[in-house]
Amino acid sequence: MTAGAPESGLVVVDKPAGMTSHDVVSRVRRLAGTRKVGHAGTLDPMATGVLVLGVNRATRLLGHLMLTEKAYDATIRLGVATTTDDAEGEVVAVVPAAGVDEAAVRAALAEFVGAIEQVPTAVSAIKVDGKRAYQRVRDGEDVQLKARPVTIHELVVHEVAPVGDTVDVAISVRCSSGTYIRAIARDLGTRLGVGGHLTALRRTAVGPYDLPGARTLERLAEVFVLVPIAEAARAGFPAYDLDEAQANDVRVGRALDVGVEGLTAVFAPDGEFLALYEPRDGAARAVAVFV
Repeated sequence: MTAGAPESGLVVVDKPAGMTSHDVVSRVRRLAGTRKVGHAGTLDPMATGVLVLGVNRATRLLGHLMLTEKAYDATIRLGVATTTDDAEGEVVAVVPAAGVDEAAVRAALAEFVGAIEQVPTAVSAIKVDGKRAYQRVRDGEDVQLKARPVTIHELVVHEVAPVGDTVDVAISVRCSSGTYIRAIARDLGTRLGVGGHLTALRRTAVGPYDLPGARTLERLAEVFVLVPIAEAARAGFPAYDLDEAQANDVRVGRALDVGVEGLTAVFAPDGEFLALYEPRDGAARAVAVFV
């Protein structure tokens, strides 16, 4: 880690294709010189884009970060279905899609916008009786996952382009955490009767962190840059600045007689990030203390 760099904070990586999220964590551990590195939400190996990592004390922040909204650019190929609902799986069905009308594609995708019930892709990291769904699939099991509520805030169709007997659909999606873009590709293909899978996926934002603020692993190897934990807390949560007496109470986890709405980051007079508090039982009470 470069001299003078904060010891704890977030690293926003622009993940390359072909690496797992754990591969990125391992690389950042070496660059940061610490084993204490974790990530907030996985990206599939074929996917690229924003992956948020926490270093040292900021690993405890990851689970609390209000990263409930994510954004993606994706390409769906209609006419081919795969075992994984993306280009890394084996082809299981091919149906000529050249006759699919662009208006029908746009109309079908419009139906995904809003609060929906989505069946996650079978090769997901969701645990089924203590075992990851993707591992059960690899072991030859037939995995049937239950539908879960997700929200598609926005879905923009950029292009519907015939490619031989298939059709490529370029979209941008803004959605709640837990949404599977591969499942959108699968379900679109099913609705149109031709099958579909994802051929490209790039995550453009996770909560307040987006691609302009992300760095490739190559750039991080040259200059290791952390978002300091205090800055990350102010970006991810509502903030409340304390006086010295209140800050001393927070350092030992006492409740505060202050008005906060929802999970709130509280700061000492000098700007030090102290803790996360929430309203409970008529007072602001500690959820996690970071000092």
